[in-house]
Amino acid sequence: MARLPRLALAGMPHHVLQRGHHHQPVFVDDDDRRAYLQALQEAAANLRVAVHAYVLLDDQVQLLLTPPSAQALSRLMQAVGRRYVSAYNRRHQRAGTLWDGRFRAAVLDEQSHLLACARAIEQSPQVAGRVGRAIDWPWSSAAHHVGSRRDPLLTVHRRYWALGNTPFERELAWQRLLDEPLPAASRQQIVHAVNQGWAIGSGAFLASMAHSTARPLAPRPRGRPPGAPKRDKLPAA
Repeated sequence: MARLPRLALAGMPHHVLQRGHHHQPVFVDDDDRRAYLQALQEAAANLRVAVHAYVLLDDQVQLLLTPPSAQALSRLMQAVGRRYVSAYNRRHQRAGTLWDGRFRAAVLDEQSHLLACARAIEQSPQVAGRVGRAIDWPWSSAAHHVGSRRDPLLTVHRRYWALGNTPFERELAWQRLLDEPLPAASRQQIVHAVNQGWAIGSGAFLASMAHSTARPLAPRPRGRPPGAPKRDKLPAA
């Protein structure tokens, strides 16, 4: 089966995942992490891509992005990749690829899934056993959202703003959400959609987005479509 083109829609939030080649580390130390975030911040500003959430783990990057055009998502990841991989290889005296093929992405229904995806991203270090609480991981957007530091990389999404009328209310609400584990079924839905490149959202959302792209937004149901006639079985020889 031919590989589907990546699904990217202008003005829509996307959960993006990029892994290291064969799960090898893509960050050796904090200098690497700072270099990646600097490259991301400059590319996002140049391409006008909004960064709403992120996490840097040893072997992967997860981002929550809204591009102004369908092409801007790939352009951002290419720009960051070229700059970071070149600097990484030079610094660590290596050559060759760093990433595991193409980055993966899922378009999100912001009403039903944006905050869940932001939680999944910021809780990743805790789920991986790296820290006891999500806010203890210094290389994510969690600290910004709970008010413990300001991160110039981030553009706060309107769904976050809706959590409260004051900064304190929003930060406290987000802290409570981060301290509550995301249900396993929700996390699995997000992981599957990102890995397969499907959209995540309600049936109404998928229907409303169908006119924006000829590419399927979700996997087709298996089996015979409802109402389709059954095939007659051939008689045994």
